Amino acid sequence: MIKDNAKLISEIRERFAHVESCPFQGQRIFFENAGGALTLKSVAETSQFFAAIPDNPGRQNPAGQGTQDIIDGAKNDLAVLMNATSGQFFVGESGTELLFRMIRTACLASPKGSRVIGSSIEHPASRSAARRWAEIAAFDYINVPHDDATGMVTAADYRALLAPDIAVATILHASPITGTRIDVAAISAAIRAVSPNCYIIVDGIQHAAHGQIDLQAYNVDGYAISPYKVFSRHGYGIAWISDRLSTAPHDQLIGSPAANWEFGTRDAGSYATMSDVTNYFEWLGGEVSQETDRRLKIEAAGQAIHDYEAHLLRCLIDGSGNLRGLRELSGVTILAGSDNPNREGLVSIVVEGMDSEKVVHELNAQGIRTHTRKADHYSGNILSPLNLNDCVRISLCHYNTEVEIRRLLAALAEIVTQSISTDCTNPIS
Repeated sequence: MIKDNAKLISEIRERFAHVESCPFQGQRIFFENAGGALTLKSVAETSQFFAAIPDNPGRQNPAGQGTQDIIDGAKNDLAVLMNATSGQFFVGESGTELLFRMIRTACLASPKGSRVIGSSIEHPASRSAARRWAEIAAFDYINVPHDDATGMVTAADYRALLAPDIAVATILHASPITGTRIDVAAISAAIRAVSPNCYIIVDGIQHAAHGQIDLQAYNVDGYAISPYKVFSRHGYGIAWISDRLSTAPHDQLIGSPAANWEFGTRDAGSYATMSDVTNYFEWLGGEVSQETDRRLKIEAAGQAIHDYEAHLLRCLIDGSGNLRGLRELSGVTILAGSDNPNREGLVSIVVEGMDSEKVVHELNAQGIRTHTRKADHYSGNILSPLNLNDCVRISLCHYNTEVEIRRLLAALAEIVTQSISTDCTNPIS
């Protein structure tokens, strides 16, 4: 348990870089985790070490063999972290690029006349790829509408539109706009019941930092994460693919092994940092449980993260001490509802009468980092149906504290009060 354990929270925060200050801004509170989580100090150290290694992994010399061992070990670590008992992991340019590759391959490997299904809640990474490659393959694309009020899409929503000729499906694990977690296992089961051989690809990018990835339970063919959103660094993405998708016809060098999805020389440092991430979850699991098995410790860490972040979200929405929560602040609207049980680590709001950019700017001036989402190609699928031009995204993680939540609530209360005072002031004409 993380809540009420000041010593553990302090130890958690000590493991991350720039927790309380930014090299460019100085002191600040970080509530922009959905845009990129804080980085483990061990990741920075690992990256620096491997950046200076000139040798190619796999070459017949000590450095080549050593770096290849690091890569192989990291893949094993990823299998424990994400509970994969088959398939393979590989790196790419980004989580978005990997989703495009997986979805493209799935579409082009599917029978003529097939169809593709996805939901309107999805990030454009998977949604754009699915629509593009459905068109190229001459497949119909089926859109599953999400519920605007809850920011959710369910297995029942998918089930209503399923058919045996659906060959490719995409699922979002968590929304970076509404913060809602989607039940991947339930949707996958619904799809398999109607179209057993469907390729199912999951965007896990937003969900990963909040723990509890269980590929064994999902029965899918592809899952992508962006390491910079799960305590590692920018510059690459991680994908897992099933054995079936591994051997589907895909881009590869002539004569290379049939299941090879990697291009060119691998960056051993990118893989090695995921071992750092895995080790961190394992450490945390050991602090919050009595488990000795590595996977069980990671599961315990994921549950502890979920419970603590739920506590922080309750403080943010319902209030903390004598500070009113978001639901009580006049003129503040919470996207996806104030009592949504599926929310994880994120709340998006709009303040009546104020552009979200102005709210974010004023919070930033007080050393509180949040972010504006606009009704553009990234977020328009969520905001436009709500007739919103923008919103303020407040995204937290398990290294944030209730004290930081209180600072945010106090600042927002001041901003909202100023907005109301401005609206009520009528100039004498």
